[in-house]
Amino acid sequence: IGSGSWGSALGIYLAQNGNEVKIWSFNEEEKRIINEERKCVFLPKAIIPEGIVCSSDFKEVLEGAEIILHVTPSKFVRSTIKQYKHLVTKDQLFIMCSKGFEAESNLTLDQVIEEELPNVHYGILSGPSHAEEVSLNIPTALVIASKDEELKESIIDAFKSNTMRIYTSKDVRGAELGAALKNIIAFCAGAAVGLELGDNTFAALLTRGLVEIARLGTAMGGEEKTFYGLTGLGDLIVTCGSEHSRNRRAGELIGKGYSIDEAKKQIGMTIESIDNIDVAYSLSKKYNIEMPIVNAVYNVLYNGLDAKEAVDNLMTRDLKEE
Repeated sequence: IGSGSWGSALGIYLAQNGNEVKIWSFNEEEKRIINEERKCVFLPKAIIPEGIVCSSDFKEVLEGAEIILHVTPSKFVRSTIKQYKHLVTKDQLFIMCSKGFEAESNLTLDQVIEEELPNVHYGILSGPSHAEEVSLNIPTALVIASKDEELKESIIDAFKSNTMRIYTSKDVRGAELGAALKNIIAFCAGAAVGLELGDNTFAALLTRGLVEIARLGTAMGGEEKTFYGLTGLGDLIVTCGSEHSRNRRAGELIGKGYSIDEAKKQIGMTIESIDNIDVAYSLSKKYNIEMPIVNAVYNVLYNGLDAKEAVDNLMTRDLKEE
């Protein structure tokens, strides 16, 4: 469900791995390009296998499916599920591949699933995975997090290959939060690049950013070890360090002096970090968790704080034991 870069990349990979794949798209032009040109507008190097069919009809896509992968921007998760949930059966496995929060409610996406699809067998697919690389079969390791053991085995069977390694976890909430919060730190990493601050700053930002992610994540019910695995540290590294990352690119533009609107226009795709920074800020206050990096980027985006001044503020905080 979703024909963007990640939805298309997963479809390409799964089709090449021997699965029958249908993709739902709300965009008629994207549907046409997939079906007729065998391309995805967001993945210029990838080719859509002949077996994949793209449709804008939920029934056509979902009927008879064994596994449903939901892959829309986080802000459209609930509204999209509402359009097709009447078609989902108790025998189908539901996998959330989106990363982020529901901004209006500050809910994680697994909480949205439980509200909208209370009887579904669901899991969270996450880990360090750029769509551009998965679509080209570059070796990748992901995690399927679920409390349903049979579901995890089914996902392993569908995904496993010599270019895709699937680990399992029971920590659904931890996998969700690591994936959502790392986008914010990646945005900050991009800002550091835009400000030309260097490798020392970059390393400090990732390390202390991971501390903030783990603080909030454990307070919200995640297991600490999850944040130092693939869905935490792994996803943080790939998102902060790569030019593929739209969150990092957005931060870099802000660091260079662009406005939020200018950065969004330049990137041309959903930037989960900008959509979710105010959520992380609100959650840090709700759970009384110290998150100075999140506070700093929130003030840059929403209170007009200069990015260089934000760095100075972080560097001159009271000194303490690590």
